[in-house]
Amino acid sequence: MKTMSAKDAKNAFGLLLDTARAEPVSIEKHGRRVVVVLSVEEYERLVGERARSIEAASTVAARKKKGE
Repeated sequence: MKTMSAKDAKNAFGLLLDTARAEPVSIEKHGRRVVVVLSVEEYERLVGERARSIEAASTVAARKKKGE
């Protein structure tokens, strides 16, 4: 994961966007990570994984409740 300071991200916003399309970019403020910028495709993949995990956990819980 690439890292940029908040100042550099502000001053080179186009570079931030281009870099984030290829890989997540961690933004630091005062030496501390505060946000991660990532592509829409990566965000949608992560949201989909989370939804599938929640669905799988719900299925397991329902089966346990039924005594399967």
